[in-house]
Amino acid sequence: MHPDVAKFVDAGRIPEAVGLRLSELAPGCFCLHKSWGAGKVKDWDLFGGKVTIDFERAREPQVMGLQLAIQKTEKLESDDFRAERVDKLPELRALADSEPTQLIVRMLESHGGSLKPDQVDREICGTIVPEEDYKKWWDKAKRAARESGLVIIPSKRTEPLVLRDTSKSPLESLVSEFQEARDLKAKTAILDALKNEADALNEQPEAFQQLSPEIDNTVKKGLKLNLGPALDLLACRDELVELVEKLALGDEALRIENALVLTDGDVAGEITSLPAARQRRIYESFPIAYGDEWVDKILRVFDRVGTRGVSEISKMLESADHGEKLAHHIKKGLSLRTISSDALVWICRERKNSANDHFGPEVGFAMMSAIDAGAVDDGPRKGTKLQNLLMDDKTLVADLLGDLDLNEARNFARKLLQSPAFAELDRKSLMARVIRSHPETQDLVTGAAKEEKDEALVVSWESLERRKAEYEDLVKNKIPKNLADKKLAASYGDFRENFEYHAAKETERKLHRQRQDMERELGLAQGTDFSNTDASQAGIGTVVTVETESGQEREYTILGAWDSDPENNVLPYLSESAQVLIGHKVGDEVEMRDMETDKMGKFRLKDVRAWKS
Repeated sequence: MHPDVAKFVDAGRIPEAVGLRLSELAPGCFCLHKSWGAGKVKDWDLFGGKVTIDFERAREPQVMGLQLAIQKTEKLESDDFRAERVDKLPELRALADSEPTQLIVRMLESHGGSLKPDQVDREICGTIVPEEDYKKWWDKAKRAARESGLVIIPSKRTEPLVLRDTSKSPLESLVSEFQEARDLKAKTAILDALKNEADALNEQPEAFQQLSPEIDNTVKKGLKLNLGPALDLLACRDELVELVEKLALGDEALRIENALVLTDGDVAGEITSLPAARQRRIYESFPIAYGDEWVDKILRVFDRVGTRGVSEISKMLESADHGEKLAHHIKKGLSLRTISSDALVWICRERKNSANDHFGPEVGFAMMSAIDAGAVDDGPRKGTKLQNLLMDDKTLVADLLGDLDLNEARNFARKLLQSPAFAELDRKSLMARVIRSHPETQDLVTGAAKEEKDEALVVSWESLERRKAEYEDLVKNKIPKNLADKKLAASYGDFRENFEYHAAKETERKLHRQRQDMERELGLAQGTDFSNTDASQAGIGTVVTVETESGQEREYTILGAWDSDPENNVLPYLSESAQVLIGHKVGDEVEMRDMETDKMGKFRLKDVRAWKS
């Protein structure tokens, strides 16, 4: 018990139990608040009944009543990771940069050796590692922790990170973890980690032989409901066997081709998210699995896999002298508009290399069909990647239109103008590229019927520049970063459990809506400096003085649509209060909400004058 508190206890002024709890809030001690996070007690006033605590999420030290602090905080030991975030933040940040594994170990030790990923996020993101850098850092940190052998990194976000038992060798720990794991992805991650123990496996190949039958049994059980992860486990096993010299598969071991026969080759939707090397192993097993039918089987897969799979299958067919069959398949898909978006992306990206023979005018029309179909689809936006490709690849439109005659070029331009999928600024940008390629299409824009325009937005020049800067940041930074985050999350696979992917998709939708709204508003914005304002009545660019029923005065400044400063009573002219005032003259009475009390009341206009910036 703190000596100062002991005096109150000895005098009988407070119970001993309260004294013990109060001592936990002595200067220098640490505590945890539900909203403000971890904190360190800076000072206390026992006679005044107050304590000052410096919380990590509060801008300034908080002065709390002792009774409230006792109720709303809990004690933290000085070696608790959360307390160290307050007291040793520079040290933890340096550790995150230089030794991320040690930071994770330190954190887990403070939490009983186990934490779920979302809890880890709360411990590190935004405090130790900046939020904008966190996803990239966490990806590297997980890889480093997994390779260190000190931490078990789960494949699902619903499972915890766990400190390993250091009494066992890394090889022994991994073997035990594999046997205990029940999830296919978890087992694959452990096999991946075993690659770092190649030397130990060469000395103890029996450790792998101990696992081999269990791999076969796990795959056989998972083929029906978890085909992709089951094949991934086999492909990972084969990589391990090739890497470690003294490892070999027994004659009775289950091969990828055996698994394919059991599934009839319906693997497209299941292996899209697998790494290219793993996909390639699976495709290379098709000839052994299906004999003369393997080309037809793999072409059906070609129509349904991602861009990585399309690329790998095309390389395989070309090297096996089946390029003509692939070309016929692509030509048919372009003609019938059944070709996948991923295949179209591959053709466009490789149009000057491996896909040169497949690139032509039909690709552009197939892209527009896929984009429009995606725009009205209730499911995932299938055309989004094609839209991004059209916008990002500055020469793609010209290449698509290069061999088109005027009528076909005009048809393409009409499809672009009528497509519901593109934001207005994107459509204009793409049409500019069409016109540069075929100037004769200009009349489609200049001769188009004028649409009814929304009412213009009056804005200050300062707020207009701010909004333009926000739009530029959205387009050049936030949207590309979200796209990169989504690609990274997609590489984790298993979209049903992939929290990062769903979060990135939700962010994508919000950013897309935000972009559309900002483009519409910027298109309607009319800047002004509020000069020549008519001060005969309340309006845009005026300062209005009103009197309440109790005789108090309020002063409101009515400015542009994006000028809002509630603390200084600056109102955008479209706001509720501004709309009530606009049009009224000195002496008029209005009923509006008082911004200071938030209550409805009657006000009389006492003065209206022009605002000067």
